[in-house]
Amino acid sequence: MKVFTVAPGGSGAGLIFGGLAVFMLALAVLFVFFAFASRNLRFEVGEGELKIRGDIYGRTIPISRLIVDEAEAIRLRDTEYRLRWKRNGTAVPGYRSGWFSLRNGMKALVFVTDQDRVVRIPTRDGYQLLVSPGDPTSFIAALKSASGAGN
Repeated sequence: MKVFTVAPGGSGAGLIFGGLAVFMLALAVLFVFFAFASRNLRFEVGEGELKIRGDIYGRTIPISRLIVDEAEAIRLRDTEYRLRWKRNGTAVPGYRSGWFSLRNGMKALVFVTDQDRVVRIPTRDGYQLLVSPGDPTSFIAALKSASGAGN
């Protein structure tokens, strides 16, 4: 009996599987990064500004650009401010961040981990800021105090 092995194939299949493996690894790294970001996201109120840290969309917003008197705690899914389309951002289970269009047609900068615990803050720059602080009531109070609106 003679046994013959298969002729080695071209490198095409290896490139496809190698590319697929690299893509899957990159996707896994992104999910880990965003899971880490959502756990380390923080909102710092003080010195006339709101600092959003721990996310690639984080930034410093002067409190003077926020309409603090209209800030309110909302349940996102029960309002006209529900997220509709992601413009430029992240949308993974349990975490949304970046720029989104809302159901009411407005634009929003979003840092939401819990749709039942969201603070909506209109801005003087024509967009809504939607964040999920651990204690929405204290967060709004801190904003009002920092802006002088609570006095």
